[in-house]
Amino acid sequence: MIYLDNAATSFLKPPSVARAVYDSFGQVGNAARGINQMSLAAERIVYGTRQIVAEMFQSSPKQVAFSSGSTESLNLLIQGFVDPQDHVITTVMEHNSVLRPLYRIGCDIDYIGLMPDGTLDKANRDQLIKHNTTCLIITHAANLTGVINDLSDWGEWCERHGIEFFVDASQSAGVLPIRMADMKISALAFTGHKGLFGSQGTGGLIVKQGLDIRPLKVGGSGIATFDKEHPGQMPTRLEAGTLNIHGLAGLKAGLEFILATGIDRIHAKELQLRTRFLEGLDDLPVILYGVGPPSVGIVALNVEGEDSALIGGYLSDEGILIRTGGHCAPLHHEAFGTVEQGMLRFSFSYFNTEQEIDKAIGALRNIII
Repeated sequence: MIYLDNAATSFLKPPSVARAVYDSFGQVGNAARGINQMSLAAERIVYGTRQIVAEMFQSSPKQVAFSSGSTESLNLLIQGFVDPQDHVITTVMEHNSVLRPLYRIGCDIDYIGLMPDGTLDKANRDQLIKHNTTCLIITHAANLTGVINDLSDWGEWCERHGIEFFVDASQSAGVLPIRMADMKISALAFTGHKGLFGSQGTGGLIVKQGLDIRPLKVGGSGIATFDKEHPGQMPTRLEAGTLNIHGLAGLKAGLEFILATGIDRIHAKELQLRTRFLEGLDDLPVILYGVGPPSVGIVALNVEGEDSALIGGYLSDEGILIRTGGHCAPLHHEAFGTVEQGMLRFSFSYFNTEQEIDKAIGALRNIII
């Protein structure tokens, strides 16, 4: 089996991640729910993970709220900030985890479209600003094509217009450097199970100090038990209930691996594999999407006239596991005209090898020719 679906979830993890999860079952209780040794052990895992997240993304540990992943984080952010009377700017690249919360709220939305090369069209972005525009919500790297958006440029643009800057880092966390303060990011949503090498069911939302996000859920917090209102201070404000301590133990190990290895080194390896894969496609009758601009380790393509799910099924039979279909990015497909066909998405990991890439190219070649 060759796993090339890392944009959906990373399969191969550093061995330390599994060890950390396993070890946590023998030593932790419930964080912030007592002063016994197992509760304190859990709290050390939680706070240690907050510290390393804050270090990676240039934030403060107390501004890091943990969640079950990007979907929950984006719902916390969007439903906790945006009101029906607001105007929000976002892009056609966005995942349904951004779009559906906005649709539910019923606010006014404008979308930044695509250039022919698959990058965002910035030409008329100033004209989108209205008197009630409150924020821009943008993905750092597109879920469908991997195209990277320049966060520094967009952050300066938001600051210039006095609006908040919200970033979905699902495909970039752990792969690209992100400095929240320098990039003027107001809030950052991330997931643990992709580039951070953690387990599914982990992630978080990092908010700048002073940004008020209404809690999506309230309940047990371990503090202020006798208050009728949920505690207002971060991160407790956004963390009602019991955290996934075992998952956070694994996430912490994944983060430690990334910092020890180096984000630049990880990104370079993914790009090396991506380049090798693209070179192997040179003489094949495939349609490529967004492969020219800077990207993370993703290649999106189609075989002309063939349904992506059919080709993906043939690849699966050959032991090549990828993603096909809509990828939860409906507007991106509309922009490319691939709503019916979908796309084949090959996504590479630091732990994939050149031999695996060559075998994937060979399997695709055998199917097409």
